[in-house]
Amino acid sequence: MHKKRVVVTGMGALSPVGSGTEKFWKALVAGQSGIRPITHFDASAFDSRINGDVIDYDPLQHFSTKDARNLSRFIQFGVVAANEAMAHSKLEIKNMDPYRVGVIVGSGIGSMASAEEEYEKFLAKGPGRITPFFIPKMIINEAAGQISINLGARGHCSAVVTACSTGNNCIGDAFRMIQHGEAEAMIAGGAESATSVLGLGGFCALKALSKCNDAPQKASRPFDLNRDGFVMAEGAGIVILEELGFAKKRGARILAEVVGYGSTADAYHITAPHEEGEGAVKSMEFALKDAGLTVQDISYINAHGTSTKLNDQIETLAIRKVFKDRAKKVPISSTKSMTGHLLGAAGAIELIACIMAIRDNVVPPTINYETPDPDCDLDYVPNVCRKVDMQAAMSNSLGFGGHNTTLVVKRFKE
Repeated sequence: MHKKRVVVTGMGALSPVGSGTEKFWKALVAGQSGIRPITHFDASAFDSRINGDVIDYDPLQHFSTKDARNLSRFIQFGVVAANEAMAHSKLEIKNMDPYRVGVIVGSGIGSMASAEEEYEKFLAKGPGRITPFFIPKMIINEAAGQISINLGARGHCSAVVTACSTGNNCIGDAFRMIQHGEAEAMIAGGAESATSVLGLGGFCALKALSKCNDAPQKASRPFDLNRDGFVMAEGAGIVILEELGFAKKRGARILAEVVGYGSTADAYHITAPHEEGEGAVKSMEFALKDAGLTVQDISYINAHGTSTKLNDQIETLAIRKVFKDRAKKVPISSTKSMTGHLLGAAGAIELIACIMAIRDNVVPPTINYETPDPDCDLDYVPNVCRKVDMQAAMSNSLGFGGHNTTLVVKRFKE
């Protein structure tokens, strides 16, 4: 079957280092951390008391008072990022068949804060005080649903939930739909806001979070010997994908081309990656084969790079196995060193970083890299961005439950 070519024509981002794709990218290139002490609830009893909040966000700049109250924060993030991406692409759904435009936007957790708030109401005042908006505020598919309602996209509309691989899986599945002729345009990505009491408490119980509370901006340190866990963060990343011929016909500005998608399962452990990195290896190999590229063609890898001991070691091992002699030559960075870990939105916002890297021929750094780890011995572009002749970039996402997803994007050429 002849596969259609798929291009990116718009991007939208909300992140701890800034909202709007240009602000987000500028902070990454400058090596600015978005990690700060938690202030939206009393976190004094928790082992980890830091996170990456989206601090430049005011819901009333985007929603009515009523909608701001009835749409949970992760849904709002998805809608706002989608609006930015649509404006960026200049795609007008009213001028096309709306059933040929779909939405795939997921979240790792959804609105845990809404569940906490309504349960407190139940305990204090009984079931009659639970808001009728509780379920729509909480469930993960509502981000995609609200985006479709807001924009009038009437094609396929769904939400992938694959933990920290969610954003990449959403974009990859949307890419497949256009490749196979099921849509002319797709709105795809991830949205997350789970830094609530139970969200933080759950990851603390897993011993997954950094305890570097006294130096928040130093806390996320992927691949460094002294890394001690990841930092929870929130935000959203949305891209507009279009079939190449459709995009050219309407005169769209093409930002990059998505060329490869690989997705596998470790079938191994509830939280830990496979000890030999087998799933991650296959995910990268499948994406390269799909793209028709070799490791020699990859100019940059945006690593999953969470800053946990096991993830960074296993991902490094997997990259070594796939890239072999080139493993130490290809620039790798973890932008989570600056943004923290956006969970279900991480893959989407990191693909945006890859596209911006190709645009500007710049690899963003891995900040807080101070002490090399013998088990992590690749070129992680430590602390300072680097000019590189960028042709194609790879983005990895690895999630709890053994989800592995890889996207490959390259500079657009006719």
